[in-house]
Amino acid sequence: MRLWLKDNRGFIAFLICFGFFRLAIAGWNRIPSGSMRPTLLEGDVVLVNRLAYDFKFPLTDTPLIELGTPKRGDVVVFTSPKDGVRLIKRLVAVPGDTLEMRNEVLLINGVAAGYSDPTASFEPVEKGMPIPAIRATEHAVGYDHLVQFLPDIPARRNFGPLVVPEESYFFLGDNRDNSADSRFIGLVPRKLLLGRAHHIVASADIKGDWLPRFDRFGDRIQ
Repeated sequence: MRLWLKDNRGFIAFLICFGFFRLAIAGWNRIPSGSMRPTLLEGDVVLVNRLAYDFKFPLTDTPLIELGTPKRGDVVVFTSPKDGVRLIKRLVAVPGDTLEMRNEVLLINGVAAGYSDPTASFEPVEKGMPIPAIRATEHAVGYDHLVQFLPDIPARRNFGPLVVPEESYFFLGDNRDNSADSRFIGLVPRKLLLGRAHHIVASADIKGDWLPRFDRFGDRIQ
């Protein structure tokens, strides 16, 4: 065993360094569901900056150094406070914000988001016909991005107002009517934030023919 370790010490050191890099500095996350449509699609693999907010002791939620401030509009990978599942959603409200939703319209600190360029689309569903969808650009406080609405299905389209407490964050999926986000899992403590997703590194059509979607490789996440 000692001889094997000696002969392979370079490879072992590489594995240790790679593991540390993957767990503490940067990683990737596969998108399994449509909760972030149209920004992210099922089968996208996104690059995650684990040092965007905190440097944590690997494999723990223990922050060692605070490195950055989460901002509205960030697409964040975090651990669900409800069941421990890893999720990716859009950060829409930070500590101190007063947040409300009225008939799908988001209000932050009393300012209603604007919606422009609505277009008709369809949402693929499992073992059924696609359902109608509407996509639009949401102009929230400090950022713009695409969202999708599914007017023909039941959804939580009203809540609040609520004030986001210190060290907590409120997340929504861009696919507003098909997302298990903070409307259902609650506010997310900062210690559960894993990092900010910033680029799509690879993509495959896992809902169809499994072929690569080369046009999405390298896309910056808006």
